[in-house]
Formats: sequence, C-alpha cells, structure tokens
Amino acid sequence: GGNRDPPGLIPLVNRLQDAFAALGQSCLLDLPQIAVVGGQSAGKSSVLENCVSRDFLPRGSGIVTRRPLVLQLVTAKTEYAEFLHCKGRKFTDFDEVRQEIEVETDRITGVNKGISSIPINLRIYSPHVLSLTLIDLPGITKVPVGDQPPDIEVQIRDMIMQFIARENCLILAVTPANTDLANSDALKLAKEVDPQGLRTIGVITKLDLMDEGTDAREILENKLLPLRRGYIGVVNRSQKDIDGKKDIKACSSTYRHMADRMGTPYLQKVLNQQLTNHIRDTLPAFRSKLQMFSLLSVFPLSGDQVDTLELSGGAKINRIFHERFPFELVKMEFNEKELRREISYAIKNIHGIRTGLFTPDMAFEAIVKKQIVKLKGPCLKSVDLVMQELINTVKKCTKKLATYPRLCEETERIVAGYIREREEKTKDQVLLLIDIQVSYINTNHEDFIGFANAQQRSSQVNKSAVGNQVIRKGWLTINNIGIMKGGSKEYWFVLTAESLSWYKDDEEKEKKYMLPLDNLKVRDVEKSFMSSKHIFALFNTEQRNVYKDYRFLELACDSQEEVDSWKASLLRAGVYPDKSSTENDENGQADNFSMDPQLERQVETIRNLVDSYMSIINKCIRDLIPKTIMHLMINNVKEFINAELLAHLYSSEDQNTLMEESAEQAQRRDEMLRMYQALKEALAIIGDISTSTVSTPAPPPVDDSWLQQAPIPPIFAN
Repeated sequence: GGNRDPPGLIPLVNRLQDAFAALGQSCLLDLPQIAVVGGQSAGKSSVLENCVSRDFLPRGSGIVTRRPLVLQLVTAKTEYAEFLHCKGRKFTDFDEVRQEIEVETDRITGVNKGISSIPINLRIYSPHVLSLTLIDLPGITKVPVGDQPPDIEVQIRDMIMQFIARENCLILAVTPANTDLANSDALKLAKEVDPQGLRTIGVITKLDLMDEGTDAREILENKLLPLRRGYIGVVNRSQKDIDGKKDIKACSSTYRHMADRMGTPYLQKVLNQQLTNHIRDTLPAFRSKLQMFSLLSVFPLSGDQVDTLELSGGAKINRIFHERFPFELVKMEFNEKELRREISYAIKNIHGIRTGLFTPDMAFEAIVKKQIVKLKGPCLKSVDLVMQELINTVKKCTKKLATYPRLCEETERIVAGYIREREEKTKDQVLLLIDIQVSYINTNHEDFIGFANAQQRSSQVNKSAVGNQVIRKGWLTINNIGIMKGGSKEYWFVLTAESLSWYKDDEEKEKKYMLPLDNLKVRDVEKSFMSSKHIFALFNTEQRNVYKDYRFLELACDSQEEVDSWKASLLRAGVYPDKSSTENDENGQADNFSMDPQLERQVETIRNLVDSYMSIINKCIRDLIPKTIMHLMINNVKEFINAELLAHLYSSEDQNTLMEESAEQAQRRDEMLRMYQALKEALAIIGDISTSTVSTPAPPPVDDSWLQQAPIPPIFAN
C-alpha cells in the first residue's frame, strides 16, 4: 500500500503511548487512537490478523480478548514483534506472540476469564503493514461463560466505553454481513458516544458467508444503511486462503466494480489516512493539555478547600456554645411539681411550728441556691463537648503530617495531653463561677422583679422573642401523619415566636398549616430501630389534639444534632421540653399543700421570684461559660501550638526517627516523579514534529436514524 504517512505522526503517538504505559496513567490523557469494537464472533480478530498478514491472536470459544491489546503496526524491512512488558526481546515466531498474549492476560486477570482494562502493548514491525495503531477490545457478549462474574456484560461494556467515549478515539465498528446491521451492537455503542458519526468507520466481515441470493452491495455503497464515514467490506480468509493467496476480487462478481475500495489493503490505507488526519487535528490541543499536566505534577494541588459536607471544628464548637449549651441549661430547669413541692417544704420548714403570714426570703434563697447548683451539670458537659471537638480537630490537622507517621503520633499525643490539662483548669474555673453565684443572692439586681411584682404577677410567661420574628426554618418530615396517606412527607417548616407553620417547599408559597405555640410542649420519641430518622414530638398540655385529630405531631430529622438544634430553637419560642407526667408522686402522697390557700399563694410568689432570679443567672452563665472555655481552653491551646509545640517535639525523641517517611508517601513521591518524567518525554516527542500539515474536512452528515437505539445496554464479550 502507498505509505503516505507524513513525517512519522503515527510512530510519534506510538512513542507517547509507550511513555504513558509505563505509568499506567494513559487514561488521564486522551491519545489519538483507533479502537476495534464488535460482537463476540464478528470476526474482529481476523480483521486484525489480516492487517498484519499473520495469525498471532489467541482463538477459542468465549471471551478471548480479556485485556485491551494496543497493537502498533510499523512499516519496516524485517518482520518481528516486541511487547512493551518484555522490552528488547524480539519475537519472530508469531505462535510465540500468541502464547505471550495469553500468559500476560492471565497474569493480570487470573485464569477464570475475568477481564481487566490494563492494556497489553504489542508492536509489530513488517514490510506488509502500514503504520497504524489499533486497540483490540473485548467482544460484546450477552452471557457469562464458566466462572465469569454474572455482570461480565456490564464490565465489558464499561471497559469499551472507557476507550471509545474519548473524543480522540476513532471507532472501528465490526459487524458480520450475515447478521442484521440495524441491530449491530458495535454500531449502537458507537452511536451512543459518537452521535454525529464523525469518528465511526464501519467494517463488514464474512461477505463470503452471506445467504445465497443476498449481497451487501447497497450497504457497502453506503446507500442502504448509511454511515457518515461509510463501510469497508472484508472477507475473512482462512489460513488456507491466505497461503493460497486467494484474492478478494475472486470472491464474488457482485463486488468487482468496487474492489479497489474493499479488502484488507484498502482498509489499512483508509485507517492509516484517517488516523494520521485525526492525529494532526488533535495534536495542538493535546500538546497544551500535556503542558498543563506537567505543570500540575510539579505542584500537587494544595490550598485548603472549604468543606461543604460537614461543619468544621470551629463551627461545631460555635454550635455547642449557642445551641447545645442553652438547651442543656433549660432542659434541667423545669420540673414544676417537684419545684413547687420543694418550695412548699422549704416554707413549712422555715416557719417551723409557727404559721407564717409573710413569704419568707430564706425559703427563696434556699431554693435558688439549690437551682443554681444544678447548673454545674450542663456547664461541665459543655466543657467535655468542646474538649472532644478540640481533640477531633487536632486529629484532623495531624492527618496532614501523615507522611511522617511518628511525627504525627507524637504531635497528637503532646497536644491532646495539653488539652486534657487545660480541661481540668477550665472545669475548676467553671465550678468557681457557679460557686460565686451561690455565695451571694443579689435581690437588688435591676432585672429582678422583687416581691411586690411577684405577688401580682401570676404565671404570665414572658416570651423572649418578639411577635412574628422568624426563629428558624428548615426541612422536617411529618412522621405520624403520612402513614395514613402512603408514606411520611417532607415539608418546609418556619418557626416564629408565635407559631410553627409548614409549607409544601422552601419557596413558602403554599402554606399547609399553621400551629399556634400556646400550651405546646416537646417530647422525645424513641427511635425505632428500623428507621434511620431521629424523631421528636409536639403535643398540647391541655389534653387537646395538637393538629386535626392527632394527639402528637411527630417530626423527623436525619441526625440527633438536628433534633437538638430544633429543640433549642423551640425553646427560644417558649416551647419547653416535657418532663413527662409519669413521674407521679412517689408514695401516692397527694399535694398536701394544695389545700391551704395561704400557702399556695406563698408558693406561687416564691415560684415567680425563683423564675425571675434564675433567668438572670441563666443569662449570666450563658454568657460567661463560653467565654471561660474560650479563654482557658481554646485560645490557650492555640497559643501552646504556636509557641511551645515545636520545643516539646524537639525534646521528645530523636528527630531522625520523627521524620521517617511512610512507605506509601515514598511510593507516591516516586510515582509523581515518574509521571513528571513521562510528561517531559512526551512533550519532547511532540516538540519534534511540526503540525502545519493540512487536514482533510470530514464527510457530510448522513441520516443514521435506521440504527435502533439500544433499549437495554448490550452485553459484551469477545
């Protein structure tokens, strides 16, 4: 054939292919190439062998090609083959080439007909070939054979797609003449990735096996089922035919007028031209992509991205301060019955045997002190939560030192130790703050309502939030209602100081319902082990239905954190957690103070005073505890890391052992270096050639709607 290959474009790409094969990274860069696709017995192997005029491919039933074979044909005076994986060894016997392909395939895929997308690179030098690079892919199969995985069809399809989906890949779609072309697996796949038909070349094989009286002439003339780049017909001659130099012209008089546009030599010539044009068109873009990669390989991408999947340590600590801690505080405040009973006993004990006319301050002080001491629990708990979060953050940070495992461990040990030390100091300080509050009850505080007001004021709850100010919005699932209507549904909820409304979605156009917050309380719902949802419920304390005919409105979130956060928001709106009414008086004692109206009034007065004073204390504690934790723990740890950590590391052990690299890191560094070398080599190769040759325009589009769209993905084999 006339080998009109402009100065070595195809060999150039062959050298690039080898440069990348060493890295196993060729998939990052998209080299111009031709992939051969076809059904299991479409005659792909014969087409390839005819191109080489040698039998060198494994044959047999089932999937024979189980790894992509990158076949580089090079025009040369002498005939021999070499594999990239055993460089330097020249094969002159093509039976040995076949054995080597089989051995090398099994080495990666195992003997059980599994497949792998790691290519085998084979180069054949011969006077009978035109420079050409083809990739032989596993044939499209429909059924697993032997102990192949059941999804072998999908695996093969995915592998073929991995190659032919690339813009720089020409597709050689092989279909036997004795099957229905409109259902050709190869052409359907090609159309999926190349709808314009710019990269697809049709090859019709087995022309000699067509039924009597039928021929493929109209197809080959591209009239019947046209493809943009047309078809080439080949006869897969048996070895006997090849030895007897049987000519395609002798095959059938039907095709005589187009014999110069058929057969293997013509196929070789067309492919050689197409590939050369194709390389020429794609090289400039490829070169700039290469340059970019070689730059990137020198600077591995640094620069911390902002995580959008979860809160960072700082954001989590902020949540502990402003959602979790206030919630813990309020959660423990309320047990009405218990509190009233305590007040009544305190009053009685202080009066002793006298009957008191006035509400005693001592009862008020005793109760308030008891309430303040109860705050120690939530305050210490928030110190624990923050400490945990700090340690998690430190672990995340030390991950960046993973290159040096010993250094990583040592840093984590020193910092975590210091955090625990600070935790003790912080807890002492927190307890001190509470003790200070207990030591003096300041009834002259400007926000304190005083006795006179406390007596008039019955239990009007002061709402901290104003009217219809929005406190929170977010998605929640209504858990118990959807059961009637086929599954629970998600709604967009809006909580204000007055009501909880829900909408169809977050555009807030279609309001579904508005629930006033009066007399509502929140309670936890046991998480059923079937469900991944975390649930809380709203109910009405007046024994009324909360919504239509439901006693409870069950709302579900994805995490316990979200539940806590919603409960904290409801709290701000004045909806308190229910300390469930099951804790009835232990020994069946009735509230024996409810008989005495005088006592009842005193209890009510002190109850209001305690309420007022405790809200002052709560406000103060809510403000001071986060500041204390911040000062004694967080900022302190930050300073320690900045100022002292290094000194601790120096004194901890031998520096050389600390700086020992992990095996993976060393390997990764070598890979980067190899990648860089390969890219440098590739750029040098491309630099060798001028890309000023003229390219040929693509043929005009044709109507290929005859090609049926595959309803289900075809399955592949060889």
